[in-house]
Amino acid sequence: MSKIGGIGSEMSATPEVQQICDEVKPQVEQKTSRTFEVFVAKSFATQVVSGMNYFIKVQVGGEEYAHLKVFQSLHHAGHKLELLSVQTGKTLDEPIVYF
Repeated sequence: MSKIGGIGSEMSATPEVQQICDEVKPQVEQKTSRTFEVFVAKSFATQVVSGMNYFIKVQVGGEEYAHLKVFQSLHHAGHKLELLSVQTGKTLDEPIVYF
């Protein structure tokens, strides 16, 4: 569990986190000018803000990973998802950190 303002511990990805990845995949492909055949969430951490920031490690092919920062609005705002940032060229062993 994350505390307000801080990023929580890295955990194994859940079906909910994979669903978030599936929903933002088109935004990631547009932002990186790439098409990903593989897009599998491996782990994630969260940050409580006025909503939730998800920091997600995603396998994008072979040994290549990307880190996503996705904002999910609060319930009254519709739980909308917004891709805030993408870091490509990551590895499985690289920890998720704030970016």
